[in-house]
Amino acid sequence: MSPMTTNAPAGPLTVGFDLDLTLLDTRPGIRLTWETFAARYGVEVDTDLVVSRLGPPLEQEMAHWVPADQVTEMTARYRTLYGVHAFAPTVPMPGARDALDAVREAGGRTLVVTAKNGPHAEQHFAHLGIEPDAVVGGLFAEGKAEALRAHGASVYVGDHTGDVRGAKAAGALSVAVATGPCSPEELREAGADVVLGDLTDFRGWWKTYLG
Repeated sequence: MSPMTTNAPAGPLTVGFDLDLTLLDTRPGIRLTWETFAARYGVEVDTDLVVSRLGPPLEQEMAHWVPADQVTEMTARYRTLYGVHAFAPTVPMPGARDALDAVREAGGRTLVVTAKNGPHAEQHFAHLGIEPDAVVGGLFAEGKAEALRAHGASVYVGDHTGDVRGAKAAGALSVAVATGPCSPEELREAGADVVLGDLTDFRGWWKTYLG
């Protein structure tokens, strides 16, 4: 973990979290959805590559596999399949439930800001019995700053360099977890204030931050 000297602000805290590979391991469900999509629509997709670079919006990934004029239609078809196949295989990332609990135990609020569309994000949490205080979907990288500012988030936790950029754009503390496609070095180079191995390290850091 990199050193952190910033003092916690006074008053109630709102902590934002990313979804894919930060709070939830969606890779099995995403892989199954892409495999089903590829078979149904005759699209050749490297699912290993897809799940190795989760983070950006679905439309951006879809553009790698279908012609530009089909991206909108095929994205809609994929999302229909996602609603059928993606929820059951998804599990919480190690330490995810405890990280949310740690924020609440300190009187804080938990906010999820994700590039995933909002309804699917909410369904994931409902399926797992996880209840963030707010969920905002459809935002990536600097675009996440809109929701972080609107909800008054002073900390944002994510696994992608785009999450670091979003936190910085919102003036929030960037806490990165090395559980996604970006290495600790990449996260630090992007400007992360803190880099944790995974969310099992969050509670210990959080206590220090609050103290």
